[in-house]
Amino acid sequence: MAGKATTPDGREVELAEIGQRVVFENDLVRVWEMDLEPGQQHPWHRHENPYLIVGIEGADNRIDPIDGGEPRLVTEVAGGVIFREPGEVHMLTNRGETTYVSRLIELKKA
Repeated sequence: MAGKATTPDGREVELAEIGQRVVFENDLVRVWEMDLEPGQQHPWHRHENPYLIVGIEGADNRIDPIDGGEPRLVTEVAGGVIFREPGEVHMLTNRGETTYVSRLIELKKA
């Protein structure tokens, strides 16, 4: 696990890794695999480094921040690339009707 966080109601939760499986790693990057079936969630986690998301099979997803803020609805497309800064603890849910498949490229600090 990758640490702990506290929900707004005071519950302490274990944080998951940012992806399901590391498929490549060197001194500069770590590449994670992510596959979510419709309705499946990836548990609470936090990105410590900037990262790229490369869509393999797109889906409609929801990002829920642990602080109780507004969920963000995002559509990720096959072949799309998104850059994100590290930040809040959040959970990812595939709210679509297709399997979501991506590779997350974590940019390590040099």
